[in-house]
Amino acid sequence: MRRVLVSASSIIALAFAALALGASAADAGDWTQWRGASRDGRVAGFVAPSAWPKTLREEWKVKVGVGHSTPLLSGGRVYVFAREGEEEVLRALDARNGRELWKSSHAVAYEMHNAARAHGKGPKSTPALSGNNLCTLGIAGDLTCHDARTGRVKWRKSFAAQYGKTAPQFGTAMSPVFDGGRLIAHVGGHDRGALTAFDAETGKVKWSFEPDGPAYASPVIATLAGTRQLITFTQKELVGLKAETGELLWKLPSKTQYDENCNTPVIHKDLVIFSREERGIEAVRLVREGGRVVAREAWRNTENELYMSTPVVERGVLFGFSSRQKGQFFAIDAETGKTLWQGEGRAGENAAILSTGRFFLALTNDATLYVLASDAGSFTPAARYTVATSPTWAHPVVAGASLLVKDETTLASLSLK
Repeated sequence: MRRVLVSASSIIALAFAALALGASAADAGDWTQWRGASRDGRVAGFVAPSAWPKTLREEWKVKVGVGHSTPLLSGGRVYVFAREGEEEVLRALDARNGRELWKSSHAVAYEMHNAARAHGKGPKSTPALSGNNLCTLGIAGDLTCHDARTGRVKWRKSFAAQYGKTAPQFGTAMSPVFDGGRLIAHVGGHDRGALTAFDAETGKVKWSFEPDGPAYASPVIATLAGTRQLITFTQKELVGLKAETGELLWKLPSKTQYDENCNTPVIHKDLVIFSREERGIEAVRLVREGGRVVAREAWRNTENELYMSTPVVERGVLFGFSSRQKGQFFAIDAETGKTLWQGEGRAGENAAILSTGRFFLALTNDATLYVLASDAGSFTPAARYTVATSPTWAHPVVAGASLLVKDETTLASLSLK
């Protein structure tokens, strides 16, 4: 069952928002997909305050439901995907005041794996926005494309007829990506699924690559070794596919004890940076040899390792959060792999990390936000804030001079001035 509610008082706002959405989805400051407009965790156009405030003032707060999905920001709107009761709910909110513009809900039955019950049944995948197409991948694997202006469902696909399971063991977490007129998602479940490109307007399958089940990581797209390719973890491998056709270009074995490939690959110049279980953090350089694309190791750092957290690169520094020492911030030279510094251990289970250029923002799952100069020679935060009273697994989003923070059940806008 699907319901879309649009308040009468929102009609004029919807008309103006439609004009805004007609502009580029990657306008400065927009956050249109997993890890931002460029899918790299970097915030465009942010002007840091001359002095960071002592506290972050709450501007508005809205109850939206449970889930770890990152909110999106575009054209003065915030889009948030969460779960209320037995429904997955997608909302459009006015970024100025949190007022609801529309709401679309869809009944989704789901039973959590015992090991993941603490995280709840809310969606973990971040939606993707391109033009007026706003697409979500639910916790149980339903793929839906909405009209971003109104919330109307344009198409929806369930994969129960194709695969025995439609989600990996701990719930769907990979975030889809738009590539031109295609929407690419890894559908299916444990042991069997397919990286699939769908026509964004109709949902028609354009290509499919079906060797493996989905991971919890998300794909990136880059031109490397002269070929435009989609790079991502699957359940058991790290792969590079030709973006236009889904043809396999290269792969690396990436089997983990519990099939938990979680970190999104990071592209830095001609390097692909990632982490595999018990292998530290690695960088490979893709080269052409005998007409094939081959991944050659460029460096390996065995002092740090990634689990759920994905790092960012700023000015040649890879800043991230290691799963070693029960959670530890680190900085690595992205060119050589050399550790520049490490913070103290026991910093948390996870950190969602952004770069604003001059500063890194790191939000740990216990609702602690750290602000760190990007040229810092050690973990010496310029500011530290408590931004919620419940866990914060979703990435924060910088919205002008404000910060959007999704905690266990609410979304808040906090002033950075």
